[in-house]
Amino acid sequence: VQLQASGGGLVQAGDSLRLSCAVFGRTSSSSGLGWFRQAPGNEREFVAAISGSRYRRNNWEKYYTDSVKGRFTISRDNAENTVYLQMNSLKPEDTAVYFCAQGWVGGSDHYIMDYWGKGTLVTVSS
Repeated sequence: VQLQASGGGLVQAGDSLRLSCAVFGRTSSSSGLGWFRQAPGNEREFVAAISGSRYRRNNWEKYYTDSVKGRFTISRDNAENTVYLQMNSLKPEDTAVYFCAQGWVGGSDHYIMDYWGKGTLVTVSS
């Protein structure tokens, strides 16, 4: 399984960006997908995740870290094997390398990610 993130860039505070992560290889709608980020000098942290669907229904659960609730939206397109992170009202503290990952997701602090992609840099200027 390989994950390829894209969509990062340099924006100003208040702007929006949409990150995309294409998943190649063994994946399915039952796999959870998530976004994490790592700012310079900090540990990697959870940003958002979307669970796998159950019983072939699009009944995904979505989870967010508190600092992005109301600003970021995670979504997935199973037909395209892609997960997105729409980021609105960006703040300088959102500056980080953003990583996508695939695994099992059961909550914002309850997940096991098996595969990771290389990150995409998001820089938010004030």
